[in-house]
Order: sequence, then C-alpha cells, then structure tokens
Amino acid sequence: MTAPVFVVENVPEGGQYVLEGPEGRHAVSVRRLTAGEDVVLADGRGRGAEAVVVAAEGKDRLVVEITGTVVEDDPRPRITVVQALPKGDRGELAVETMTETGVDAVVPWQAARCITQWKGDRGAKSLAKWRATAREAGKQSRRLRFPEIADAMSTKQVGALLATADFAAVLHEDRAADSGALALAELPQEGSIVLVVGPEGGVSPQELELFAQAGARPYRLGRSVLRTSTAGTAATALLLGRTGRWS
Repeated sequence: MTAPVFVVENVPEGGQYVLEGPEGRHAVSVRRLTAGEDVVLADGRGRGAEAVVVAAEGKDRLVVEITGTVVEDDPRPRITVVQALPKGDRGELAVETMTETGVDAVVPWQAARCITQWKGDRGAKSLAKWRATAREAGKQSRRLRFPEIADAMSTKQVGALLATADFAAVLHEDRAADSGALALAELPQEGSIVLVVGPEGGVSPQELELFAQAGARPYRLGRSVLRTSTAGTAATALLLGRTGRWS
C-alpha cells in the first residue's frame, strides 16, 4: 500500500513538521494514523516530502519526521482535455476519473449544445466544485501534481487554445465523418496535446469548423459511443499509454 498523500502549501525540507487544520484532522480523526506509519506531504504542484508519523495529538495535529523529498518532472507531453459542461454532477465525475487516470489540465467549455449553463454565482460554485474534486482525486490517487482546472472558456477561447497545441483533436462520434482513429494518430513526444470532448448533443458544425481552422481534426475513439463524462477519461488513458507516460 502506498503512503497516503496530504496537501500542504509549502513542502518542508527536513526535520519535524506538524500537519494541522483540515488535513491534520483527516489524518488523525479519519485515517487514524499512528506512530511509525508513512505519509507524503505534497503541494499539488509536483513537489512532495516523504515522512514518518511521530505522534498524533488531539483531533487534528499530526507530527511527522521528514525523511526525504521528491520532485516530479513536468509531464511530457502535457495532456489537456477541454470538457463540455455535462448535466448534473457528471462534470465532477469526469474531473475525478480524468484526475485518477493522469490528465494534466481540464478546461470547462460552454459549448453551443450544452444544457448546463455556468452563469454568475452558479458558475463560480460549479468551478469551485471541479477544483475541489481535482484536489481530492489527486490526493486519493497519490499524485504529487494535481491537474489544473482552468476558468470556463468560450468556443472562441477554446479555438485559440487549440491553435497553440502540438497536437489538437476533437473527439467525434460520427463514423461517417472524415475522422481517423485516435489510436492511430501520430502523436508528439514533447509539447502539448489538447483534446476536445463535446456535450451530449455533440459538437456543432460551426464549432467543428472553427476548431478545424485552429488545426484540430476530428478523431474517433472506437466503435462504441461514450458519454461526455467518460470520453475524456478513455482518451487520456489511450494517450498516456501511446506516449509512454504509462511505461
């Protein structure tokens, strides 16, 4: 069993460290960690400290001894999924499973055919939920670097993002469309990969045209049609395997 991960703002370099607050409470009162157990303190930005529990104090203080530090290299190639807003809580499900799989960034996209609308306070709360989900899923999957959850983008903004990618693709479910298989696409070993996952109603022709102008071709995953909340996870797994990041 790998050591559980707890989030800290700044990773300690050595000596003893006291984990307090919500993370300390989770370690002491929920995980019930005791002296001698291993933990990892991570900042979610690629740095972590390996530590051994010295003592649990009260309900929310965990005293640990730092035994080493580790730095995770920047991912190569970097994988970003532009995720059209799903209905209900399926957005958090998509973020959770993509985080567990290994995606590097997620961009919420207000597509033309999205039923869900992020406006005002509702949009801010939804974005906060996505970011909290990425953080918790990152901890659960023992990641040192959590995926970045960008502010929601418009179609025009997504087009600008695609234009900067070393490989850009729109996941498309239409077998009759002029789309190749993502499993056979020529992928870069460096730089950035950006995938667009459309809403349940599909990517509109106008959006496909704009994305094509930015250099993003349509690709299919396979014979079956996946829901918008699962397509990004499946595509991320495929790319992690093909680029060697899962080797």
